[in-house]
Amino acid sequence: MAQINLLLIFICSIGFDLLIGDPKFLIHPVQIIGIYIKKISNFFIYQYGANKKILFWGGLFISLSTICVSFCFGKLIELSYFQFENNHFFGILILLGLSSCIASKGLISSVKEIAGLIENKEINKKNKKLIKTKVQRIVSRDVSESSLKHLLRSSTESLTENAVDGIFGPLFWIFIGIILMKFSIFLPGPLSLGFSYKAISTLDSMIGYKYNHFKYLGFFSAKIEDILTFIPSRIVLLTLPLVSSKVNQYISIIKQSYRDGKRYDSPNSGISEAVFAYTSNIKLGGKSMYNNKVILKPIINSKGDICTEEKIKLICHLIIKLQFLWVMIFILIFFII
Repeated sequence: MAQINLLLIFICSIGFDLLIGDPKFLIHPVQIIGIYIKKISNFFIYQYGANKKILFWGGLFISLSTICVSFCFGKLIELSYFQFENNHFFGILILLGLSSCIASKGLISSVKEIAGLIENKEINKKNKKLIKTKVQRIVSRDVSESSLKHLLRSSTESLTENAVDGIFGPLFWIFIGIILMKFSIFLPGPLSLGFSYKAISTLDSMIGYKYNHFKYLGFFSAKIEDILTFIPSRIVLLTLPLVSSKVNQYISIIKQSYRDGKRYDSPNSGISEAVFAYTSNIKLGGKSMYNNKVILKPIINSKGDICTEEKIKLICHLIIKLQFLWVMIFILIFFII
């Protein structure tokens, strides 16, 4: 019964995220994780910036300590929930915690807002500066000199990449935790695995780069994130075409997406961007500015349309539909196992 209640809390957390998102009056776990990562990363960089070996092993310590603390905090709440026999207070904490691991509303709303500003507003110097500021918040590339067309493409690429590590990655590991707790409450659960995945995702976004000190300090963070996202990204590849209007091209889309996506350095982001590009028929990739250098990203779906507000709305619609499909599959698996 307790495990079924946990499944219901999980389902409610998805609804809470889609309808409300992250409450403004609560401190988001990512903010706490981010503060810790920034403080300890700055310590290693300022104290040992010239020592590559210390930065390398220091990066492992940052990764493991961040993941362990996040896991233990989530596990403590889970055990408290079962110890006090489905206590409503801890149930609400689990609901809010799981909802904070999934970034559906925040990601979708921010990208839709940017697209709306670009296509529906009179563009002047002030508005363009505002748009660039909003785009810069969701991308790691430098968009200070970007055209409106590039800003739309950057936002779309962020949406299609972060759909996996911000939404479907957490969903996958949360459900794994629910299944594990069917066998023992002392095994990793949904909140402990959800927080752990969110921790490594935050680590990767903050220090998982390939330049300067981060090349050594963020090595382990990037690799762990690649490993934990590998399976979710492939499941997205296999399931996204099922909720699109191109389900009759299922095999072709998967082959083309895998072909284009594997050309990226990341084993996951390219796959994620490619399957969304082919299901929505848009062209992604091209020139982008990173760390004052022009990087030519591989072209995905070279015959696709340019990114527009309508295409972004379509992708957002696909993300929501795919979430519902995943939840239905999860529930079926839960009752079979």
